[in-house]
Amino acid sequence: MARPHAKYIMILNDRERMMKTVGLFALIVGHSISCLAQTDPDLQAYLKNQIEMSDKQIGALRDGSPFVKALATRIPHEIFIFGAVFINEKPEAYVRFSRDFNRFRTLPGFLSIGEFSSPPRLPDLKGFEFDTDEINSLKSCRTGKCPIQLSAASMEQVQKSVDWSAPDLRDRANRILQEIIYEYLSAYQRDGNRALGIYNDKRAPADVAARVQHLIGYPKAWPQQLPDLHSHLLHYPQGRPADVEVEDTFYWAKVKFGLKPTLRIVHSVTVRGMGPGNPAFVVAEKQLYASHYFRSALDLSFCIPETSDPNRPGFYLIKVMGSEQAGLTGFMGSIIRKIALIRSTSSLKKALTIFKTTIEQDTIRE
Repeated sequence: MARPHAKYIMILNDRERMMKTVGLFALIVGHSISCLAQTDPDLQAYLKNQIEMSDKQIGALRDGSPFVKALATRIPHEIFIFGAVFINEKPEAYVRFSRDFNRFRTLPGFLSIGEFSSPPRLPDLKGFEFDTDEINSLKSCRTGKCPIQLSAASMEQVQKSVDWSAPDLRDRANRILQEIIYEYLSAYQRDGNRALGIYNDKRAPADVAARVQHLIGYPKAWPQQLPDLHSHLLHYPQGRPADVEVEDTFYWAKVKFGLKPTLRIVHSVTVRGMGPGNPAFVVAEKQLYASHYFRSALDLSFCIPETSDPNRPGFYLIKVMGSEQAGLTGFMGSIIRKIALIRSTSSLKKALTIFKTTIEQDTIRE
């Protein structure tokens, strides 16, 4: 689960390594080609042409070293991070790991997390709570200036419904906000992306559905063309793929990111059974709501089996994480963007290492 998502290290220049002796250079190149020959040709082409990885980097990936890189983006507000690691286990192990909410509660980036029932119930949001200072700030919220990402209608609903002098103000306000989020999720499950609405917290409104569609359309995010999944992410709940197994789940999380914790609502889609030549599994996580920072976010995980060596089970976990955030333009925005990229790439590299180590150790224990 890529949770929350969130998750951004500069790639070191290899120029000095080119100054090594001819003999050592030949040894390195020979080793990389040997590993490269074991990599699926389609995956190899994607890594070389789309991600611009070198033969040496692909060889190191096959040997178990995680690789992470910030990708070029189309607009300044956008961030895309690519990551990959080879895991010596069957792809099903990652799917089990990604659904283990109890394990994710123990990770340092997660303050709390909960899965929604099917259909969702209001009590599922127990623990989905805004902090006291956030609640207090809602009293003076207005369109174009609010520290929490909300629609104008939600701001008005909170301000009219809350007794701001009540001694249990925080609890009452959180109950109202939970009701708003519950109705928001229910509307999405009924009407799809058109229910995602508008964030009116900044001077420029943000159309959430349009921002989600923009992220899904980023070509480098997709190692292979998967039109059924692409359509499902855009047109849910309509257009459900007919020839593959699709599982839709929903969860909320409170995560550490930036200067304040962020509450998120996520639609997770697990796809399997896409047939030969396709990933064994794809897990797509589409952010439906975030209280701060992220206008939209998309986390894609592809489990691509190693096909050239039947005696050595394993798969490549390919992760592409995209987000659109306000405040990344201008002089200060460019500095914030650099910091976000460094933190996000660093976090993803750590996460890939955890995925690999945990999944492989779980197999040994079994």
